[in-house]
Amino acid sequence: QVQLVESGGGLVQAGGSLRLSCAASATIFKINTMGWYRQAPGKQRELVATMTSSGSTNYADSVKGRFTISRDNAKNTVYLQMNSLKPEDTAVYYCYYKAFVAEWATYWGQGTQVTVSS
Repeated sequence: QVQLVESGGGLVQAGGSLRLSCAASATIFKINTMGWYRQAPGKQRELVATMTSSGSTNYADSVKGRFTISRDNAKNTVYLQMNSLKPEDTAVYYCYYKAFVAEWATYWGQGTQVTVSS
């Protein structure tokens, strides 16, 4: 069983930066996609950024040019660099992997709170 452990959330002023990390507990050899969702209070979970196994990336329009997804295969870790943060970025951020371990499945992190003050 693969566990994803997130870190890096916190409180930051508008215009500031944070980097989220999502470390997998084991090496995953077959990955379809990995990425980040977020959920703000009273709102549906929304896709923030994704990366395919080949390295192609995709971003929500609301974060394009401000957020960057990246990965370190040697550390089994995916990152989300968030710059020029806005109060509307406040949410719980969840990482995920769509991967094959014993079968194809989607694995989720526990979530990390990001709060941006105005």
